[in-house]
Amino acid sequence: MAVRLGDEAPDFTAETTQGTVEFHKWKGSDWAILFSHPKDFTPVCTTELGMVAKLMPEFRKRHTKVIGLSVDPVASHHTWEKDIEEVTGTAVNFPMIADPDRKVSHLYDMIHPNANDTLTVRSVFIVGPDNKVKLTLTYPASTGRNFDEILRVLDGLQLSAKFPVSTPANWHKGDDVIVATTLSTEDARSKFPKGVTEKKPYLRTTPSPE
Repeated sequence: MAVRLGDEAPDFTAETTQGTVEFHKWKGSDWAILFSHPKDFTPVCTTELGMVAKLMPEFRKRHTKVIGLSVDPVASHHTWEKDIEEVTGTAVNFPMIADPDRKVSHLYDMIHPNANDTLTVRSVFIVGPDNKVKLTLTYPASTGRNFDEILRVLDGLQLSAKFPVSTPANWHKGDDVIVATTLSTEDARSKFPKGVTEKKPYLRTTPSPE
């Protein structure tokens, strides 16, 4: 069964490059990103894992833990990590799940038979402090993931979790945001002292409340 937005992220226990992980316990009250790659020693994912490692200070600033997954065993992951550091210049600094029995892959519907019936697709799940799935993305094998975009989405999710706002197209941290339609304009002006601009009765913006 597919994991959908708003579902509780399935819990699991798995071996990783940093020891045994119980997912919900490991993430605790933080945000978490779980992302998969088809198998070790794949070229696109080599570049991705190096980029995630380079961006780890940004994830930490957002109280977000990151964990990767592929169907290969831990020993293979450790060997691949050496290549990743050599190619990208950054050592892998987050755990990678070994999933040779596809247990976690099936829990998160990462095996797509029409793409490959044995290897995981390249999925991303953002999980909130409440263990609910806040975002899902699935990429084809040929296209590298944009982790700047994942950080951007994470910023928007975290802002909307704190304030009754949403984010417009191409929004970046610090840009104006959209006031929730559940608030009247009068209530919005009281709640957002920086000001509210009414472009349409259903589209009102305010400077970022952070």
